[in-house]
Amino acid sequence: MLRLVAALAVATAVTLSAAARAEDQADLAKAAQNPVAAMISLPLQNNTLFGVGPDGDTANVLNIQPVVPITIGRWNIINRTIAPVIYLPDVTNGLAELPQGVDGGSTFGLGDINHSIYFSPAKAGPVIWGIGPSFTFPTATNRKLGSEKWSAGPAAVALAQPGPWVIGTLVRQLWSYAGDNDREDVSQLLVQPFVNYNMEGGWYLVSSPIITANWEASNDDAWTVPVGGGMGRIFKLGDQAMNAQVQGFYNVERPEVGPDWSIRVQLQFLFPKGS
Repeated sequence: MLRLVAALAVATAVTLSAAARAEDQADLAKAAQNPVAAMISLPLQNNTLFGVGPDGDTANVLNIQPVVPITIGRWNIINRTIAPVIYLPDVTNGLAELPQGVDGGSTFGLGDINHSIYFSPAKAGPVIWGIGPSFTFPTATNRKLGSEKWSAGPAAVALAQPGPWVIGTLVRQLWSYAGDNDREDVSQLLVQPFVNYNMEGGWYLVSSPIITANWEASNDDAWTVPVGGGMGRIFKLGDQAMNAQVQGFYNVERPEVGPDWSIRVQLQFLFPKGS
């Protein structure tokens, strides 16, 4: 009888432990999918772009995106930086006139760094939100890889997390205010809707296309509109929490020299509080 009681106690403890781990994993997944979560993280997001330019070449953008939150009183201040490392093929072949500031040949280097600061309530309600300024700095190592302009504007994000879902949108608008007078002004909108559906074992389905509009371009070249999605998983390597995902997108609208489609692979290092 004592053995039976002991066995039942062990089984119950194992079940409760597994349930607690699953709950922790679900909470971690939702935090990883929340752009204004109060959690330090380091996403490494690689975007391979196919069908670029008149010859259908391949470009690549590796975005290094550290996220550092600070809590002050009732507010979380979320610092999100994007440092792009870019390989751009020669997209000038067959063009009668080169765009301003663009010469021939392929290029590799650092692009313009963007830094956004979101002010978000520390006590989240049914709708989680953040708003603040965004800045882009002319850090590109080659003029083909950046605007050579200083830009700034507002950024905002809003999301909800009903059940296994994480649904929201991030929006940013930038205008240039200084820089090389020989380069075109910057007026660019970015909209990133995101939908995640979390499943057992840390797996999830995701769609987070990045839609952009260049208001300084002609109507035919203004918009890039991708559609697609993929899947990912929250897991641990030793004690290190990780988030890995892969998505594919087809551009239903794109500039003349823009890519036809792309693959995004992301590996995110997570540093939850208390880890």
